[in-house]
Amino acid sequence: MALLELRSVRVEFPNRWGTLVALDDVSLELAPGETLGVVGESGAGKSMTGAAVMQLLPPPARIAAGEILLEGRRIDDLPAAAMDKIRGRRIGAIFQDPLTSLNPLFTIGDQIEETIRTHLPVGAAEARERALNLLREVGIPAPAQRLSAYPHELSGGMRQRVVIALALCAEPSVIIADEPTTALDVSIQAQVIVLLKRLCRQHGTAVLLITHDMGIIAETADRVAVMYAGRVIEIGPVDDVVRRPCHPYTKGLMAAIPRLHRSERRLEQIPGAMPSLADIPPGCAFHPRCGMAVENCSRKVPGLHGRGLHRHACALAAEAT
Repeated sequence: MALLELRSVRVEFPNRWGTLVALDDVSLELAPGETLGVVGESGAGKSMTGAAVMQLLPPPARIAAGEILLEGRRIDDLPAAAMDKIRGRRIGAIFQDPLTSLNPLFTIGDQIEETIRTHLPVGAAEARERALNLLREVGIPAPAQRLSAYPHELSGGMRQRVVIALALCAEPSVIIADEPTTALDVSIQAQVIVLLKRLCRQHGTAVLLITHDMGIIAETADRVAVMYAGRVIEIGPVDDVVRRPCHPYTKGLMAAIPRLHRSERRLEQIPGAMPSLADIPPGCAFHPRCGMAVENCSRKVPGLHGRGLHRHACALAAEAT
């Protein structure tokens, strides 16, 4: 049984002019201990997927169809009080800017200890000992001193390590990591990704890793889902998708990654831009930017094709295989 499952989830933004669709028929599964990468350009629906799982959709967004299940139990229809008990305890979160994730008015120790005591039946002394061990585990130097520090007294990399400790402190079964390295220097990014991967394997925690960086996905994820205009357009084991992409959009993403052995002076690029929610094209949403598109591509939304675990939503690619 899947640990986390999204079944045909649709997220809408109703407004005075009609309804905008942010997620359309999104289905994903996350197994215990697995890292599933979700990748795509800005506006593809990656962060909206994570927000839907945690019921943190910005108003007036709503889940209009589909189901979200955690350990076989439906959670998308839970009242706010019940979801508060799951958020943090069963589902942890790591966001891209650690300064917005940490309260500037409280010390690091206060924030970790409060989270532990909110979700676990432990006393103050045990909570403090757990907080100290977590800071040590995530590689914070002089952890006993850092417990008394405020967020602004730490570097960006150290703050993100604290956020990882916060996400793990209640021993969740799933972590939603939304662009966890975007605000960090490149050298620190690699350290944080290695740390997150190691800790989640040690704790047996599954990770939904949301990013625009295919390099991070290739190094970290077990499987990858590529999103475009609110839909999953390719999904499969990371080696298959990275080395043998099927959908033209995925091929474009892979071709745009710089490689040391290439002699070209210019990087390849995908023409055009991601459509806005108010202007998603009919049929395959990628067809205005696709060099393979034919007339039928603008008429019908393709479903996921393929054999085994590697599937893609391109009718032309399906015919070629």
